[in-house]
Amino acid sequence: MLILAVLGRPVCLAAQIDTSSSGSTPSTTIRWWHGAAVLGGVSALMLLDHSSHNFFQDNRSHSSNEIASGLRHFGQPEVYGTVTLGLISAGLISGNDDITRAGGRLAATLVLAGVASTGFKWAAGRPRPNESSDVDGFVPFSGQDAMPSGHTTVAFALATALADDIHRTWATVGLYTIATGVGWSRLNDNKHWLSDVAMGAAVGLTSAKLINGHWRIFNLRPPSILLGPQRAGLAWQFSF
Repeated sequence: MLILAVLGRPVCLAAQIDTSSSGSTPSTTIRWWHGAAVLGGVSALMLLDHSSHNFFQDNRSHSSNEIASGLRHFGQPEVYGTVTLGLISAGLISGNDDITRAGGRLAATLVLAGVASTGFKWAAGRPRPNESSDVDGFVPFSGQDAMPSGHTTVAFALATALADDIHRTWATVGLYTIATGVGWSRLNDNKHWLSDVAMGAAVGLTSAKLINGHWRIFNLRPPSILLGPQRAGLAWQFSF
């Protein structure tokens, strides 16, 4: 259904063929205080980690476990891998470069989100709630990997990338609702703290916005998906 929704939006996709060479796509430059604001918000949420953890575990049930089991697939390879490969395949088979580029942007988004999430996990070294009750037990480079939530990062990266390409209200609301549900599933399953989920959402959303050119860091332009009869590539430009 997600692939069909993107296939049905060729006009929107055509407008995003190459944001690096077109000045028509408005972009917001991310400043240091934007990052500081996000970190401040996540830090504030850490004050609620214990109470929210108790709330979700006290209200956990067989039904909530079943719902969480279904939702978390949206943050796993069977969904994001299928959608990405489906878009690229559909574009190549149909000869529609716009669809192929949409798949390429999604693939680049997921790679960036995955790398960023793994780097944060490695640097933070926070224990999961099912491993320790110490919400402040950060031990950098220890192998503890609670922050950020990887499932939530991927879910919001996928939701943002698809929502920006489909550009329909129903799709945006639906995709972000499912992504939020993935975050909830990690709390229900006792795999993450509330602040882990919030950080994952921020990383995933930012990754997608950077790749599609809506946001920029310094002078790094969004990537261009290069397609030819016998080649495909990714070009990234940095201006001084």
